[in-house]
Amino acid sequence: MVRPIDIARKLKITTSALRHYETWGIVPPSERKENGYRVYTEEHVAYFECIRALNTGFGMGFVKEIMPLVQEKKLTEVLWLVNEKQAELHKEKEKTEKVIEVLELENPEKVPLKKQKNSYTIGEVATALELPTTVLRHWEKEELIEPKRNEENGYRSYTKQDISKLLIIRTLRKAYFSIEIIREMVKEFDNNNIFKAKKVAKDSLIYMDYLVEEQLKGLFYLYKLFEQVRH
Repeated sequence: MVRPIDIARKLKITTSALRHYETWGIVPPSERKENGYRVYTEEHVAYFECIRALNTGFGMGFVKEIMPLVQEKKLTEVLWLVNEKQAELHKEKEKTEKVIEVLELENPEKVPLKKQKNSYTIGEVATALELPTTVLRHWEKEELIEPKRNEENGYRSYTKQDISKLLIIRTLRKAYFSIEIIREMVKEFDNNNIFKAKKVAKDSLIYMDYLVEEQLKGLFYLYKLFEQVRH
């Protein structure tokens, strides 16, 4: 049996955090002493260590999703969810690298598209950038982008410069920058100062490198937890 205070000290968190994890259902219920104090087992310790290790690389939302499955011993299902999460990070890395490639072109308007023309519809842009049209409309409402309107039918008309800007906006949003900060960044891009935008994209890549390493650490503790659950 392990006291909550000992676990909290080891993980450098508060005992109230341990109670929260139990309330959320991401660790098995603990036994109680006659005085009402919680008593944890070595299996509980493995859960707490795993939760803390996974949080940095995967986020608490994902931890809340998989921990109940671990308790149900649906371990293979957990592994596939982890695999999917890592694949998402890899995809974001590829997107960001593509943005940097675009920014480093001699002419920033040379955006790689299937069809090269002077203007594109919102549907074509959404398909090229793998974004819903609702997101493009929202960014327009937030004054991040302002496509021209076709004089004949009133439809939005995006230029290659607009698409370059949208690539940057997408990268910044994926890196959890606020709308306000992105608005300032886009203003710099409008002034043809793409150095700052390029730096942000490269910083995002560095952060992703940090995340993938933290994910590996989390998986080490997840494996240890699996061993506890199996036995």
